[in-house]
Amino acid sequence: MPTTTTQQIDLNADMGEGFGPWVIGGGIDQRIMPHISSANIATGFHAGDPQTMRQTIRAAAAAGVQIGAHPGFRDLVGFGRRHIAASPEELTNDVLYQLGALREMAAAEGQMLHHIKLHGALYMHAARDRDFSAALIKALQQSAPTLPVYCMQSTALYQAATEAGQPVVREFFADRDYNAEGQLVFVRRTQALDPQTVAERVMIACREGRVRAIDDEWSAVDFDSICIHSDTPGADQLIAAIVESLHRAGIAVAPPAAAEPSPDQ
Repeated sequence: MPTTTTQQIDLNADMGEGFGPWVIGGGIDQRIMPHISSANIATGFHAGDPQTMRQTIRAAAAAGVQIGAHPGFRDLVGFGRRHIAASPEELTNDVLYQLGALREMAAAEGQMLHHIKLHGALYMHAARDRDFSAALIKALQQSAPTLPVYCMQSTALYQAATEAGQPVVREFFADRDYNAEGQLVFVRRTQALDPQTVAERVMIACREGRVRAIDDEWSAVDFDSICIHSDTPGADQLIAAIVESLHRAGIAVAPPAAAEPSPDQ
């Protein structure tokens, strides 16, 4: 079982990933929002713009969903899924810039940030790169020391955060494959998935703390939050099936108890 003090689990999804007049997934955010507990809102570099950011914050607040910043590589064309070679300092400054943008938009709506979660290729880069992870956590310790970082366990970012005392929320990815080492298999395009298969995968992870890897072996997972990406085809159906399975098992969908927003964020 994931480490939780009560029979509840966080369910997070990426939000606000349109740009200007382009809306991703035909209004997928509106269909997903009522069923999740935490939203990762695009902050302008891989997707999102000021109007979209503020509208998504407003929608999340109205639904009682916690608000998180979702910074990525400066890569609108590639949707933040292409690696960009840059120094730890440059990447850290890019993240802080995006964090500040969403934090101000949230403040304008009378809201506080609940968490920060890196996007796409930047998430994967932080998982591997100790120097960037250390630089990012050092900066967060100065600007937002109580802001939880969403990341996978057994990654460089998780290690840097825990060593510095930055709160972390460990993730399980319901719509992504794992390798034998318990790490994500990064893909740029995700195919449509069967909702019941994904829901069963989530329930096995919750009950048994393991996931079947791509080599058909089992890999251990420990987590506080389940992620579904809003750009996965049929994401709303995946989330509906997951929520139904969780409820049948007596597991409520709720933000992590250790990740409540505080005024200094």
